[in-house]
Amino acid sequence: MQQDWNAYVREDLTIEPDGKGSLQQLTFSVKDVFAVKGNRNTAGNPDWFRTHQPAGNNAAVIELLLKQGARLKGTTQTDELMFSLNGENAHYGTPVNPKAPDRIPGGSSSGSAVAVSAGLVDFALGTDTGGSVRIPSAYCGIYGIRPTHGLVPSAGVIPLAPSFDTVGWMARDCKTLLEVGKVLIDETEAESADFRRVYFEEDAWNIVQDDCRKILMEFVPFFQQAVGSCEWIHIAPQGLASWVNTFRTIQGYEIWTAHGEWIQAEKPTFGHGIAERFAWTSKLGEAEFDREKAVRKQICTYMDGLLGSDGILVIPTGAGPAPKRGLTGEEVEQTRARVMQLSCVAGLTGMPQVTIPVAGPGGLPIGLSVIAGYRQDRKLLRWVHEKLSQQLPKTVAIF
Repeated sequence: MQQDWNAYVREDLTIEPDGKGSLQQLTFSVKDVFAVKGNRNTAGNPDWFRTHQPAGNNAAVIELLLKQGARLKGTTQTDELMFSLNGENAHYGTPVNPKAPDRIPGGSSSGSAVAVSAGLVDFALGTDTGGSVRIPSAYCGIYGIRPTHGLVPSAGVIPLAPSFDTVGWMARDCKTLLEVGKVLIDETEAESADFRRVYFEEDAWNIVQDDCRKILMEFVPFFQQAVGSCEWIHIAPQGLASWVNTFRTIQGYEIWTAHGEWIQAEKPTFGHGIAERFAWTSKLGEAEFDREKAVRKQICTYMDGLLGSDGILVIPTGAGPAPKRGLTGEEVEQTRARVMQLSCVAGLTGMPQVTIPVAGPGGLPIGLSVIAGYRQDRKLLRWVHEKLSQQLPKTVAIF
């Protein structure tokens, strides 16, 4: 009997490819925020489903994939309006984490991560605003990428916070992650010959629980040998928590700008935690928004100067393995705060980040991430694929 993973909103929705190309014979699913012609999105909330019409066209990225021979199979579960990192949905239930069934799958691209991890499809699309591809990928033991902001077309995707929103994807192997990237990422990206400098962010590594850090530290010699120049640094003078505050303020203001009018008009029913977050966004003012935008600009300038086109930053993806299902609100928020200190780096800067699945303590999945400079996405994907396939299996267990 096949396991019910609760990964799908509509598992029966299929679209055959309309071309032949590099993704021939591959299947993919999409998070239920991508427009599929004739389908009505839930965006994780029944009131959203009730108040919106079926899509007139497919999202741009779906068209790109179909033209390269991939077959669409199903729309997947998401947290409500993508505003969570847990994957627990009060209306539609929690997708089952195939690598740790008693633990959350991570969100908001929870169903997409579960569909890939369970082997239901070859790859899946999600969206990543504050970590919503990277975190479920790490929790479910798969590869995932948040690309350079604006590099992959987002037409036909429900927004959350536009200056952070990206279309990301997940796969069980880094070769598939790369092949999808070749289709979705424009050939014209600027890139240098190779990565020549690697940085490890000390505060980020100190956030991670001790047993996970010990395992992830086994990767450090590999990066030293593969790249050459290696340095441990601090990127945030006041600590990464200050970067989280900048991220949350800008994100929250944009979220209310995008969805406040609908929330006030329709008064949707949100689950615990989600409702409180939306209420908080409604109280943010333009002065706060403008102040933190200026801070963000400084951060982006600094990080661009640090990484350029040939540097990478290596950090843990999350603070540890996926938390247990059904934790209290306070426990969830504490975990979220720690995770956000890691995920906000690529979120604030708009830089590409690939997360690599690692077998953590007790065999539970954890993730290690590599962040590159702007528009170095294809090079990053190739580097991860080529170096991983040749070196990393010899040094550390990978899912």
